[in-house]
Amino acid sequence: MKIIDWIDERISLEAARKFAKKKEVPVFYGTVWYYLGGVALFLFIIQIFTGIMLTFYYQPGINTAYESVKFIVSKVSFGWLVREMHSWSANLFILFIFLHMFTVFFAKAYRKPREMTWLSGMLLLFVALGFGFSGYLLPWNELSYFATRVGTEIAGALPFVGDFILKFLRAGDEVSGATLTRFYGFHVAVLPLVAILILGVHLMLVQFQGMSVPPELEQKPEKRRGSIPFFPNFVLRDVTVWLVVFNIIALLALFFPWELGNKADPLAPAPAGIRPEWYFMFMFQTLKQIPAHFLFMEGELFGVLIFMIGGAIWMLVPFLDKHAGDPNFSDKKWNRVGIFAVAFIIVMTVWGYLV
Repeated sequence: MKIIDWIDERISLEAARKFAKKKEVPVFYGTVWYYLGGVALFLFIIQIFTGIMLTFYYQPGINTAYESVKFIVSKVSFGWLVREMHSWSANLFILFIFLHMFTVFFAKAYRKPREMTWLSGMLLLFVALGFGFSGYLLPWNELSYFATRVGTEIAGALPFVGDFILKFLRAGDEVSGATLTRFYGFHVAVLPLVAILILGVHLMLVQFQGMSVPPELEQKPEKRRGSIPFFPNFVLRDVTVWLVVFNIIALLALFFPWELGNKADPLAPAPAGIRPEWYFMFMFQTLKQIPAHFLFMEGELFGVLIFMIGGAIWMLVPFLDKHAGDPNFSDKKWNRVGIFAVAFIIVMTVWGYLV
């Protein structure tokens, strides 16, 4: 094609072609898990496009936010579909990042020389949670308002910096129109920029280092079933999975729409059953079970510190697991830690929705 030839003449696509043809993906019993990262990337792309379309009509402000969302879902052509796809892809985006993270953990794909890939992936998880937390307030309905108030109060429980973080997030002492404007700025400007930068580094590291396989298969190639070219074989399979996910999102948007609810009233009492989004539920439910005072500190502060320490340990696991690359070493300590983390998240999340 003339257009491709014109571009190739100026930026030389030959190097990219050679790299794509040379890159291969190992085939073994766990190859299916390689698609999770690609699905998360696809969901992020959906988030970007649907988010841009929503910004054409959304107006941040306590007198305009709820009304603009209501206008989008009731008056704008296919506005309801765009909002539903944005909401569902946001939740699935975080779900697939969690699944991808645990897959990488159990496959020990964080081991040398992929420590930086793991760290960049963890940063992307934190950014994704930031997207979820900031975007939850934007419809300015009852649930989002009171859930944000609870969430910022938890952040304010931190020692020394808690009061500063609380006021920084709320843009004041209370959740107000200034909070909504600040969260909107985070959601549509700051977090997308940070996410794109980190994602670029993450994808670059994955491409340069190649696909990882579990240590036991790395040392015993006879257990592997060869490899397939990344392009076009793996890419075509990846795109096929993307199409399946896209259809699932469309069906969820059609049959399970997200309710807008009632507009937030800061002067009204909090409605019963206020809960955070599912990806924060395990933390919320854990904090609820800790007594008001534990040892020499407040229970909420103790719980927040435990989660911070646990998150730091999890993030630094490539440097703490000294035997990750040794298939002959029988210590399963970190596998047990991972199993406990998965079980804890599932149990506390389910418990939170049942009580």
